[in-house]
Amino acid sequence: MMENKAIDFLSRRRIMSIATLRPDGWPQNTMVGYANDELLIYFLISRHSQKLANILQDDRVSIAIGEAFSDPHEVTGLSLAAHVSEVTDRAQREHASELLWARHPEFKSFQKPDQTKAAVMRAHPEVITIIDYTEEFGHADTVKVGPGGVTMEAARPDDWGLNPR
Repeated sequence: MMENKAIDFLSRRRIMSIATLRPDGWPQNTMVGYANDELLIYFLISRHSQKLANILQDDRVSIAIGEAFSDPHEVTGLSLAAHVSEVTDRAQREHASELLWARHPEFKSFQKPDQTKAAVMRAHPEVITIIDYTEEFGHADTVKVGPGGVTMEAARPDDWGLNPR
């Protein structure tokens, strides 16, 4: 099941690129640490950041997660279209903080985030593209997450016109 493949991929990584829209219309892309609970993605940002200002203006974001590869036939990654909101419920904030601290043990010497200075954010993906060139060069599966559950579109092989020598 593709949903499980996406969850497994999310669970084995720690860093993502998140693109937001600036007020002037330009995209802004930054790297942030994250933790996930199934398909929900949690991350922490400063209340004074341009990223938070952008999200408050438009909650739509694009997220990309990948890793280095030595063989183009081993490329795997996720691309997500998501809506982001601040986690305001105290119990949910604590749950998200525990997930983040567990995924990023290098921060254990830090105190949990001060709510007046940091915002715990939650990204809820609506479209997830799973890139898996181990199946076929250019292979991508699309998963849609909505009120009716998770649906999958047929895989698409993107022909780049690249042929092995």
